[in-house]
Amino acid sequence: MEGWLGSSLTVFVGVTGILTGFAAFMTGQAVAGTWKPYWQVVIYCALLGAAARFLGFALFQGVLWSLTGYLSSAAVLLLIGTASFRLTRARKMVCQYPWVYERSGLFTWRERHPDGSGGELTRT
Repeated sequence: MEGWLGSSLTVFVGVTGILTGFAAFMTGQAVAGTWKPYWQVVIYCALLGAAARFLGFALFQGVLWSLTGYLSSAAVLLLIGTASFRLTRARKMVCQYPWVYERSGLFTWRERHPDGSGGELTRT
């Protein structure tokens, strides 16, 4: 497992899951909160993946140039950033336009119909 992650599991969970995971969560919220496109979350989480690798290397003597370690860190951070982006975007759409949209799930919204019949699921 250490060869795959480039560090021990506890270091991976601590640095990637908690420390930079919080940064990825806040990044997703910030991008969605300012109505920026989703691709910016992807770029920022890729950069956070590199930062997580460096922190693991500098603080815990992990392997800096581990491709699998970077990809696993970036994937976890992208998952966290995407979830945060979708949560925030769904909340903002419903709060900003309550006469047009209603919440249909944790990550989704749909058009509000005046007859109360509900609508098709809207994914953007």
